[in-house]
Amino acid sequence: MTTALTLGYTGGICAGMVAVIARWRGWRSISAWLFTVGMTLLAAESVLLGMAKAAPAGFEAAHWLRWRLAVMSLLPSVWLLFSLSFARGNYREFFRRWRFVLIGALVVPVVLVCPVVFRTGLFLSVPAGVGNGHLVRVYPLQSAGYVFYGVFLASAVLVLMNLERTLRTAVGTIRWRIKFMILGLTVLFAVRAYTSSQALLSRYIDLSLFGVDCGALALGCLLTLRSLFRDVWEVAVFPSEAILENSLTALVAALYFVCLVCVAILDMLPPWFEGIEAKALMLLLTMFGAMVVALSERARLQARRFVSRYFQRPLYDYRTVWRTLTEGIVSRVSQSDLCQAAVTMISGIFQVLSVTVWLVDEKREDLTFAGSTDLSAEAGAGMHLEKHEAIAIFQALQAHRDPIEFETLKDDWAAALRRLSPTQFRQSTSRVCVPLMGGNQLLGVITLTDRVGGVFFSLQDFDLLRCVGDQVAAGLLNAQLSQKLLQAKELEAFQTMSAFFVHDLKNTASTLNLMLQNLPIHFDNAEFRQDALRGMAKTCDHINGLISRLSLLRHELQIAPVESDLNEVVASALANWNAIASVKLVKDLRPGLALMLDREQIAKVVTNLVINASEASAPAGEIRIETSQSKGWAVLSVADDGCGMAPEFVSRTLFRPFQTTKKKGLGIGMFQSKMIVEAHGGRIEVDSEVDKGTTFRVLLPIDTQSK
Repeated sequence: MTTALTLGYTGGICAGMVAVIARWRGWRSISAWLFTVGMTLLAAESVLLGMAKAAPAGFEAAHWLRWRLAVMSLLPSVWLLFSLSFARGNYREFFRRWRFVLIGALVVPVVLVCPVVFRTGLFLSVPAGVGNGHLVRVYPLQSAGYVFYGVFLASAVLVLMNLERTLRTAVGTIRWRIKFMILGLTVLFAVRAYTSSQALLSRYIDLSLFGVDCGALALGCLLTLRSLFRDVWEVAVFPSEAILENSLTALVAALYFVCLVCVAILDMLPPWFEGIEAKALMLLLTMFGAMVVALSERARLQARRFVSRYFQRPLYDYRTVWRTLTEGIVSRVSQSDLCQAAVTMISGIFQVLSVTVWLVDEKREDLTFAGSTDLSAEAGAGMHLEKHEAIAIFQALQAHRDPIEFETLKDDWAAALRRLSPTQFRQSTSRVCVPLMGGNQLLGVITLTDRVGGVFFSLQDFDLLRCVGDQVAAGLLNAQLSQKLLQAKELEAFQTMSAFFVHDLKNTASTLNLMLQNLPIHFDNAEFRQDALRGMAKTCDHINGLISRLSLLRHELQIAPVESDLNEVVASALANWNAIASVKLVKDLRPGLALMLDREQIAKVVTNLVINASEASAPAGEIRIETSQSKGWAVLSVADDGCGMAPEFVSRTLFRPFQTTKKKGLGIGMFQSKMIVEAHGGRIEVDSEVDKGTTFRVLLPIDTQSK
């Protein structure tokens, strides 16, 4: 076996093994499937290139080159799809925006290598050129070959752009997981861009670059293999859909500078080092080393510490840190946006991979997830504390307002907090929590885990963390006050609007009543009488009902609770339910739920929930109404299998007035229901998933101790 075949088979085997491992580790991920297909194609291409290199110059080598180009024609579309989907939670949006580019990347190369175009050919089958007394294995390109390599070069650049965007968006442990995958593919496609550009510039397919392609493939496989064992398919970031701009320009300029330095070095090397393969390999290794250093979080941290220690400079540029932190926080209105911006900035300032913000819930019985560089929203929402654990944490943090290193503490509250802050490494040297204090009240806590290089936090770190925590707490207080002010403004506007509604609708109702009084004048006209009576009665009922609902929201809700059976109230509210015959109503009312209720108001809640469920359900849908008892609470559950609601709508606008998904709705029903339930000392919980249905649970206290 020749050296060329050995290199070709080696590259093919490496790519094939990586494809198999990727298929095994990520069989449910679309990006894993695309990666597997792409690596399989690269493996086949490497083998075919080795066979072309090993074959005698002439038509036999040209035959293998044609097959190699046929495999290459599929690479642009596959790897573009991969670069748009890898580690991206919103990849479908990118597929939609890039659809024409993807179609072009698939169609143009395939058409160029199809049998019809092969009659003209991408290159001349006879090699040309003589150098150093032996035949140089180069094949002149034809017009179709220029287009083919131009598409391949453009695709390689686009792949690099997309991978850079993904890496720049990722922070914390997500960046740690994916960086070697992106680094390996960057090496691979940077070399492919280089060899493609050489083909276009020299107008030849040069088989002397065979070793560079195989070396890049082997190196890229080794790097990507490291990422495959970091659960790289389980992460998701949401990069902007904007095209990459200035960072690509900076990258190209840096690589160009590296090329100039390499050329200067190569000119000083001995004559035996003048081969094009040796120069290209030297350039590849230099570029690879520069990228490794540039992407190393540890190298950046050590550089900062070196400057601080030996040049008497502070570890942090406090003015820059404070300005960046303030600008990033003051522009955030909602608490969730503020917390996500805070964890991103804290991760960059302190070189910590895992930063998470937990906020104290309204009942001060738990910590709720608010933002993280490591945990997804779904994973964070699923993590909870027991009531006694949460209270212990609140007491400990309020007594000690400074940042606390809780990795080695034996207290129960520290163990509970460690459970909320899992480490990604086997040996985590330090875990720190920063209390967020608003005056004398604990608002939440920031946890920092997995610091780059395992470096312990110093006194400077703790001082700055305290200041950062105070700033984030102030931002949270401002966000809460802004939210309350916004709600007050909305309620004020709503009250003003309802007053106009009441005034105008009362006038309309008075007019209709007057018409009813004058109706006896035309009573002898039977047709007029029937139409007028039917229309006016329907309009009056509708208007008076709307007036009643709007008037209720203009005043503080007053309830008159009496001892009642919840099941009787529910059954009474549903007694005349004939709204939609095609929707099946299933009731499971368990006895023994006597509690203090305003029967009329709770009946309105039941009616609102059932009406909403019926309007959200398909004609053959099903609504389940259940009552039960749980830990001192009576629970009324109304579930449907309808269209469901988006999480953002549920969390932000569901219970606010004039916020609705119905075309003809006013957005009053759920706001009114929440007021009624809270007036009874209860609460409403919602579980909803788009296209799968919604479940509302009304929790009412059975006795006064439960309130």
